[in-house]
Amino acid sequence: MAINAIQDEIIEEFEAFDDWMDRYQLIIDYANELKANPMPEADKNDRNLIDGCQSKVWFTCRIEDGKIYYNGDSDAILVKGIVGMLLHVLSGHTPKEIIDADLYFIDRIGLREHLSPTRSNGVAAMLKQMRLYALAYKSE
Repeated sequence: MAINAIQDEIIEEFEAFDDWMDRYQLIIDYANELKANPMPEADKNDRNLIDGCQSKVWFTCRIEDGKIYYNGDSDAILVKGIVGMLLHVLSGHTPKEIIDADLYFIDRIGLREHLSPTRSNGVAAMLKQMRLYALAYKSE
């Protein structure tokens, strides 16, 4: 499924709820989905730690058949949910698709305005790292 189609699905999910408590629960649901494919403890190291995040956030990735598959985790449940959303949107796409993607869902669901400035910077740091991985694989 295309990145924009996945983003549109997420937007539709969030639009079903007016109350931000319900929307936070949706984010937590994404965190719970990560538990089905947990990041190995050995990957939760300083090399995979994302700088600029208030919470601890780790990302790894691998390329398979020309597509990037990310894995990630956080020590904070809400941030873990955001990691889950980013993985849902970007995993399984080519480096070019990831680099060229306009990730509009974050603003469209109102997430950015419900995050503290430091959490918002953390989301930007996560996206930057995901794109850096894509650039590295694109140049190979």
